[in-house]
Parts: sequence; C-alpha cells; structure tokens
Amino acid sequence: MKNYEIMFIVKPTLSEEDVKKVSENFTKIITNNGGKVTESKDLGQKELAYEIKKFKSGYYFLLEIEAKDDKAIKEFDRLARISTDVIRFLITKVEA
Repeated sequence: MKNYEIMFIVKPTLSEEDVKKVSENFTKIITNNGGKVTESKDLGQKELAYEIKKFKSGYYFLLEIEAKDDKAIKEFDRLARISTDVIRFLITKVEA
C-alpha cells in the first residue's frame, strides 16, 4: 500500500454547504477509484500567505490516503486541476 497526503484549498466565496459538498465530492473521487481515506481534516478558513487567483483566504482540507496504485491520485489530480472551486492543491507521497 502507498500512502499519500493531499491538502487542498477551496475558494472562500462559496457557502459553508457548498464547501462541504466540494470536500465530500473529492473524498468520493478517492474512494470510487480504489483509494481509502484514512483521515480527513477540515482545517477551516485561513489567510493565504500570498494572493492566489485574487483570493486572500481559503478553506483548507487535509486527506490522508492509502492506495494500492496511483489511479485514485491521478483522478483527484485531474479533477482538481479543472475544478473552479479548488484554488490550490498539493499531493505528497508519504514514505513509511
């Protein structure tokens, strides 16, 4: 099993309900493609260190994932790149 951490930032102009839906949708993307979310953290709204896409803050989420292959990670990467709700994300492979 390979372990990954994904941190993503959702734009602050969405309602709380929409932010929650975005987080749930990206969690489903991982599980539907063979990954297992071992931990999911909502880190809340935080100020960004610098402006990204004209936003000065965003909602931070952290997912810890186990996967046999990188199919789930590649799908997350693909959909996060085209999502208008995610302003930044980072996928990190965690060495055991």
